[in-house]
Order: sequence, then structure tokens, then C-alpha cells
Amino acid sequence: MGQSTSQKRPWLAALLGVVATGLGHLYLRRWRRAFGWLVVLFGAASLFVEPAALEEIATGAAVDPVALAPVLAVAVLSTVDAYVLAHAQNAVARLNRDSDGDLTHCPNCGNELDPDIEFCHWCTADVSDLNETPRTDGE
Repeated sequence: MGQSTSQKRPWLAALLGVVATGLGHLYLRRWRRAFGWLVVLFGAASLFVEPAALEEIATGAAVDPVALAPVLAVAVLSTVDAYVLAHAQNAVARLNRDSDGDLTHCPNCGNELDPDIEFCHWCTADVSDLNETPRTDGE
């Protein structure tokens, strides 16, 4: 069976993370985590990168990569985090069911489902059709 459309592609999350820090996390619908990586990126830039290097970036001049090492390190860590997170989210999203046959985690976002509602209260994905399992006990 092929990959479900609700599962996220780790390579795409990583590629988006390379394009812009936090973009891979936005693809995974992890809004706070994306915002957190942006905060870390700007914090590293303001604390560890010389203002002259930041001005050179703003003007488009050539910049020594060593001067940007803290920012590059944060970008690489964010990309790796997005890739690993996509793998973990896919593992959780594989139709985990409880003893009653109901889903325990959303196949779209991977967060835990409330068994009393027919949609994921985290990402609003409809899980009512997925919770309908054929009964084998004569009901």
C-alpha cells in the first residue's frame, strides 16, 4: 500500500527547512516550533554574529562564512529537526487503534485524538470515516 496523503514527506520538510528556517515546520503544521526556531535564529544572529557581517548581508556584499557560523548552525539544526519530526509524526500517524478499534492519534498531524469527537481538535481533520471499523463480534 502506498503512502497516505496525510503523511508528510521528511525530505520535503528538510528541503523547505533549507530554503528558510522554520518553513519545514510550517509544512508539518508545527506553528509554535517554527516560531521557536525563528526566535533562536534571530537570537543567535544578534548575540553571536558581528553587526558588520549582518550589514554586509543586508547590502549584498560577500560575507565570511565563519562569521555566520552560529546562524548556519541553527539553520542546519532546524532542518534536521524538521526531517526527524516528519519521520516521528508519520510513525505516530500510522493508524494506531485502541482496544475499541478507534484511532488514538490523528493520521494528519499525529497528535492525540479526543475519542468523543469525530475530528481532530488540533488540525480539524475529519476522522469519522477512519474510526468506522467493521465489527466482528456480531454487532
